[in-house]
Amino acid sequence: MSLKAKLEAVIYAAEEPVTLAQLAGLFADEALEWKAEQEAAAKARAEELDAEQTESLQLLQEMLPDLTVAPDAVEEAEAAEALDRGSGLEESSGEDAGATAGQETGATNSEPDAESASEEAGVPDASQAEAEAKRAARARDREARGVIQQLLDELIAEYAVDGRGVEIREIAGGYRMATKPEYHEALRSFIKGQKPPLKLSLPALETLAVIAYKQPVTAPEVNEIRGVDSSAVFGSLLARKLIVTAGRKPVVGRPILYKTTREFLLRFGLKDVSELPSMEEFEKMAASELEEPEAAESELAGGEAAGEAAADFNPDLSTETNGNGVNHEAETAAQSPQAASDASASDAE
Repeated sequence: MSLKAKLEAVIYAAEEPVTLAQLAGLFADEALEWKAEQEAAAKARAEELDAEQTESLQLLQEMLPDLTVAPDAVEEAEAAEALDRGSGLEESSGEDAGATAGQETGATNSEPDAESASEEAGVPDASQAEAEAKRAARARDREARGVIQQLLDELIAEYAVDGRGVEIREIAGGYRMATKPEYHEALRSFIKGQKPPLKLSLPALETLAVIAYKQPVTAPEVNEIRGVDSSAVFGSLLARKLIVTAGRKPVVGRPILYKTTREFLLRFGLKDVSELPSMEEFEKMAASELEEPEAAESELAGGEAAGEAAADFNPDLSTETNGNGVNHEAETAAQSPQAASDASASDAE
C-alpha cells in the first residue's frame, strides 16, 4: 500500500479532523523512505535521458558525417580556452596571495579568541551532542511534514475534480473527508429513507452468534448451548429478518432449522459467513477481554480480604470476639449478671 493510500484511509476512518502532526507521527519513517525512493527514481530517469541523448547524437553523427566538427578545430578551440584561463589565473594570483595572507593572519589572531570564548562559555560536549540530536530530530520532522503535506495537497487536488462526490477539507487545523455541498440534497433524500440503526440486546446477540456459527441449527440446540430458553429472542430475530427458517431437521419431532439471512450479512458488513472469525480467534478475543476485568476484581478482592483479616486480628489470644469485635465474656456478663456470678463460683470450686 502506498503512503498516499494510507493517508487517505486514515482521514476517511477518523471521526475528528486529523492534523498534520498526527500524520507525521504515524508515517514519518515511510515519508522519508518515499522521498528517498522518489529522488533515486528521478536520478535514474535523468541518467536514462542522458544515455538516450548520447545515443541519439552518435546516431546523428553516423547518419550525417558532414555535420561533425573537424578534430583540428576542436584542438584549436581547446588550446585558446586554456590560454585564456592561464592568463586570468596569473593576474588574480597576486591579489589572491595578499588576501590569503591577511586571512591567515586574522585566523591565527582569532584562534585564541575562539578558544577563550569556548572556555568562557563552558559548554560540555554532552549538551552539544544533545542539542545536535534535537536539531536533527526537528529537521527530520520538518522534512517528513513537508513530504506528507505534498501528498495531502495531491489528494486534495484529486478529490477536487468535478467527477468526485466527496472531498478532503482542512477543518480546525486538521483534515477530514466529507461530501461536497452540491450533493447535500441527494444525501438528504437518501437518509430519509434509511432504516434506523440496528440495536440488539445481549441475549439476542448471543443467540444470533450461535445461529451464525452453528447454522442450520434448531431452537433446542441453541437453548442447550446458551443454557437458557431463547424462544422470545427467536421471534425478535425473525422480525428483524436477521434469521430465517431453513426446513426441518430429520429427527424425532422434526424441529425447525434456522440460518442467517442476507440482511445479517448487510448489517455486519460481511461478504459471506466464511468471513466470520474462527472459534479459536473468537475465544482468544473473548479471553483477552475477560482477563483485564478478572485481574481488577482479584486485586480488589485481595485488598478487601486483607482489610477484613486486619480487622479480625486479636492480639489477646485468651479472649475471643464476635464479628463486631465485642468480647463474648464481657457481653455475657453484661447481659446476665447471675450467669457471670455462677461462672465465677464454679471457677472457685
